Amino acid sequence: MTKPVIGVIGNSFIVEDRFAAQLVGERNLQAIAEVTDALPMMFAGNPKITDIDSLLSVVDGILLTGARANVHPRYFKMEPDVSHEPYDENRDSLALPLIDACVERGVPVFGICRGFQEMNVAAGGSLHPEIRTLPGRMNHRMPRLETGEIHPDPAVVFADRHEVQLLPDGVFAKLLGKDTIRVNSLHGQGILQLGERIIAEGVAEDGTIEAIRFKEAPGFALGVQWHAEYDPQTNPINRALFQAFGEAVRARKTQQA
Repeated sequence: MTKPVIGVIGNSFIVEDRFAAQLVGERNLQAIAEVTDALPMMFAGNPKITDIDSLLSVVDGILLTGARANVHPRYFKMEPDVSHEPYDENRDSLALPLIDACVERGVPVFGICRGFQEMNVAAGGSLHPEIRTLPGRMNHRMPRLETGEIHPDPAVVFADRHEVQLLPDGVFAKLLGKDTIRVNSLHGQGILQLGERIIAEGVAEDGTIEAIRFKEAPGFALGVQWHAEYDPQTNPINRALFQAFGEAVRARKTQQA
């Protein structure tokens, strides 16, 4: 039997200051190939290139990855700010209806970081551009040196930095077999108002929502604010998430067959 196919959304980039490109972090692809045991298939995060119906006819699941760009505030009725750029409106305009289509059709969808935020916006929720500026919140951005530069060691950047309390008897708690986990933290934007169709299943010690699920989804529809794709080969929490995603994708493939 052939492996299931997981579509991985691309991000808009300009290479060498002149070439438009769609890029995906390789760790996302490795996580799918090595942990979910599926075939990753990159697709353009641009509705002018990617047709949702055609895409969902050839994939068995969707991975919404993290990205440098923030979700544009116009999707949750707030004003943009140059200090919160870059934005990737092509990805926004594809990802949001794609999430709705996945939930409606029972296509497994897993959102990571920006993908997690897109899921909340697709469900009618809002985001805060800098969660660290809210009273009582900690800095969830990646570690930096005293010079302001990002720390050069990826092991430091992606190290687990805070705890997440999971909803007792929730999907995540049952899946992971515990009520408290530790995760990495590399985001500025975060959930402000929870979408009506979303259930918060994990909250950081400062109150920041870190794990969500679509309440009415017939299939796998989970999102995490942390970068689960970084180390699922060795991290038991992230491995369990990608393995569960893989099981859902294989079940979907069998059902469709």
